[in-house]
Amino acid sequence: MGDFQQFEQDFYQSGYYIDDQGQVAYDYGDGYDHNPEYEDDGIDVSMPGVFAPSTGQPYTGQAFQPPMPAGTYQYTAGTDGSYKEESPLLEELGINFEHIWQKTLTVLNPMMPADGSIMNETDLTGPILFCIALGATLLMAGKSHFGYVYGISAIGCMAMYTLLTLLSSLTVSYGCVASVLGYCLLPMVALSAFAVIFSLQGIVGTILALLVIGWCSFSASKIFISTLAMEGQQLLVAYPCALLYGVFALLTVF
Repeated sequence: MGDFQQFEQDFYQSGYYIDDQGQVAYDYGDGYDHNPEYEDDGIDVSMPGVFAPSTGQPYTGQAFQPPMPAGTYQYTAGTDGSYKEESPLLEELGINFEHIWQKTLTVLNPMMPADGSIMNETDLTGPILFCIALGATLLMAGKSHFGYVYGISAIGCMAMYTLLTLLSSLTVSYGCVASVLGYCLLPMVALSAFAVIFSLQGIVGTILALLVIGWCSFSASKIFISTLAMEGQQLLVAYPCALLYGVFALLTVF
């Protein structure tokens, strides 16, 4: 035991011994008398290399912003909270009401020349709405033919796409064909709405159905020949269109 105490005293050299454990601890209360050696006498005791915040300048309220790297896009909004540089949401979705209205007028007026630049767009907003309207009017007449409407439309679009690819020297897309055939379905929607009130199973109904079939097929063929530069082939294109719209007429009449 004596050797161990001697080893501690030789190793630490702290001046503290085990026998001093009974000493009274220092009291740092209010009545503690500070040693004058540790009082602050105005000497700068700051350590070199250690950051000391400066309190000479007041805080301006602006945080430090690192510089933007070269070639980095910085998004800035308008001062009034509006995003003027962004395109409208409907335009990003490919929905243009002005073009929809122009295509609808082109279908409703068969004598109106078709604008090839507008008709060449893959716009399916109007065709989907017209297909839903046709199914809804058939449902109002007591005929639930939504599946037939969409099935016949898909098969007819694929058949017309194959035919136009073989006939035209220009490249045609499936979406363009579906868009044109869907817009030209509008007169058939009007016939179906007429069938909700009046019966078409008669001479008058047959004549109206034939007129609507000719109307739809003529409008579709006019748009196709103006878009694909197929002058002189309108009757060749109108015949398969008449077969397609004839099936829709059968669903509407019977």
